[in-house]
Amino acid sequence: MTGTRDRQQSIRSVSIVETSLLPSAQSLIHRDREIALRDLEASSVFEPCGDFSRGGSGGTAGGGPYDLTLSVEDGRLVFRTLTASGEALPILVLSLKPYRRLIKDYFLIVRSYDEAMREGKPSRIEAIDMGRRGLHNEGAGLLIERLEDKITMDLDTARRLFTLICVLHGGITALR
Repeated sequence: MTGTRDRQQSIRSVSIVETSLLPSAQSLIHRDREIALRDLEASSVFEPCGDFSRGGSGGTAGGGPYDLTLSVEDGRLVFRTLTASGEALPILVLSLKPYRRLIKDYFLIVRSYDEAMREGKPSRIEAIDMGRRGLHNEGAGLLIERLEDKITMDLDTARRLFTLICVLHGGITALR
């Protein structure tokens, strides 16, 4: 479900617990990560809803902006969320299986982009960028769909979170 309200800062801070990156892809992935983190903290629509919006006491927890920590544990994406008052919301765990193809494609695009930059081919770079945008839209749509009853977010927030999901996966899928 996408947020319909004006852009706001509903994520105060984002931290990720990441594995090591592939050496050949580190610079572009590092740049993607930094941009996604900065943009999420500057402007995002992220609003826990349903059971996920209730704190540990069972009542409705205080609102945002939220502190969000993302990690991959046992092949699953883990969201740890704190309210503005510091209350922990229930931990949200998602299987990464539905994202495997998209993550693999992300790293293939990163490699292709890196090669195109070295070769200095602007038309190829432009085509790769278009494919990359499409991939991010697909990943964001899947994330919105899978979190629909837990977190309300807009497409831009979901795109940035998808970038971080790829970064967190650390290129492991790309090696398989």
